[in-house]
Amino acid sequence: MDATPVYARKGKKSSKGGSDGNEFVEIVKTVVFALLIALVLRVVLFQPFTIPSASMEPNLYEGDYIVVSKWSYGYSKHAIPFSPPLFEGRIFDNAPERGDIAVFKLPRDNKTDYIKRVIGIPGDQIQMINNVLHINGAPVQDVVVGQAELADVFGPRNVTQLTETLPNGKTFTIQDFGPGFPLDDTPVFEVPAGHYFMMGDNRDNSIDSREQSASGVGLVPAENLVGKAEIILFSWSPGASLWNPISWFSKVRPSRFFNVLD
Repeated sequence: MDATPVYARKGKKSSKGGSDGNEFVEIVKTVVFALLIALVLRVVLFQPFTIPSASMEPNLYEGDYIVVSKWSYGYSKHAIPFSPPLFEGRIFDNAPERGDIAVFKLPRDNKTDYIKRVIGIPGDQIQMINNVLHINGAPVQDVVVGQAELADVFGPRNVTQLTETLPNGKTFTIQDFGPGFPLDDTPVFEVPAGHYFMMGDNRDNSIDSREQSASGVGLVPAENLVGKAEIILFSWSPGASLWNPISWFSKVRPSRFFNVLD
């Protein structure tokens, strides 16, 4: 028992305020470190993207949620959110191959994310003749694998699916509505050094490098490459919404989960 008289005892200072302050600082530090780690992972390793259109059908559908590897092609300013002008060109540059599915910044604004397949590499000559892709003067081998009816904004239309094999042996499936569409016959496109020619797998429903006008894609500079599409993590059909929990289940497409991309 404390024998000191009550009037002589000194009050003890509370450490509660200091403790609360330390806890707040630790929370802030934890949040900052977590954000820094997430930023590093996003810049150096992976970045998620949602497919916004049908231009890459039948391999990517609107609502697919994919992961892109950043290290596949090296790093440019476009690997960093908002593309700050910290440096020019690419670091650890590694050229994409014909047939890769690549995410890139749209050349005309250097901001919009696009996803297409790499068809032409530097030095190539690319041309569409009567609905057949030609690379360096030779037609690309394609084989019809199926017919279907597809409903879109223009109503039901017949669609043909074909496997296409590029000169390097890369094989994948494309989708086509048949001859007579605007981009089925083109001039010869020369792919200069440091650029790539991109095309959508949904050949008659894709604005890509075949369209050289101000509203098209044109040739894509190497600096604009963001990364290589690797895998579909999960997928929702159009109409799903984060604000509508019912749609999380009614619109989900489990068959597309964890599909590795060709």
